[in-house]
Amino acid sequence: MKDFLFGFTYPFRSLKFFFSHSVLIKYSIAPMLINLLIYGSVFILSYSWFTGSIESWLGIESTEAGFWLKFLHTALLIIGFILLLFFCYLLFTILGNVITAPFNEEISQRVEEIVTGTKEAHKMGFWEDAYISIKGEVQKLAFYLIILLLIFSLNLIPVAGSVVSSIIGVIFSSFYNALDFLDYPMTRKKMRFRDKLKVTRKGKLVTYGFGFTAFLLLFLPVINVFMKPILVVAGTSLFYEKGYSSQELFKNT
Repeated sequence: MKDFLFGFTYPFRSLKFFFSHSVLIKYSIAPMLINLLIYGSVFILSYSWFTGSIESWLGIESTEAGFWLKFLHTALLIIGFILLLFFCYLLFTILGNVITAPFNEEISQRVEEIVTGTKEAHKMGFWEDAYISIKGEVQKLAFYLIILLLIFSLNLIPVAGSVVSSIIGVIFSSFYNALDFLDYPMTRKKMRFRDKLKVTRKGKLVTYGFGFTAFLLLFLPVINVFMKPILVVAGTSLFYEKGYSSQELFKNT
């Protein structure tokens, strides 16, 4: 439990590290603005379409709504809003990760230099760096969507399927978000994707604690936009602080 709490609180403790280094703030401005544009556009368009569809379907605009119709309208709006947040989270994860990958890679590299006290001897150019980081994001997203589809298929099982699907979904999302933000230094080490999975899994409860917090923060509107670069900082810092980079974790990978 101690390891889970360490991972769970790590992103918040990384705030001090983030604001203590102006170079990290500088490189975070562009991805924050891009994330704001992506999430804001997706959320506003989706919310407008959803509320309009509900009102049109229930006939709220054309008739004098009674108590039960208003109650149904409110209930559907609440349920729909939660589903909308999940939909926006998925699109934000898919589009945001790919588009901001080169910027996140730059942030991660700066964190690595600060934490390890060394600079990369042969730094790649921006476009080569962008290609490698975007390629890594596409691999992760393909893995994420395939597993997510399998988890959603559990809903076909009557009654218990939805409960099991929700529990496994949260556990998997925690693992995936940890992998997502621990991945940047592993990509620079040119690790194979299956080795990244093994290294992330060997972090055990620290991995799931960190990933669960990342999942919650990315699920919340507005907060997710500004916390994403900080999660990149936290993931890279955690990679070195908790020994994900140690030789022990790389054994038998």
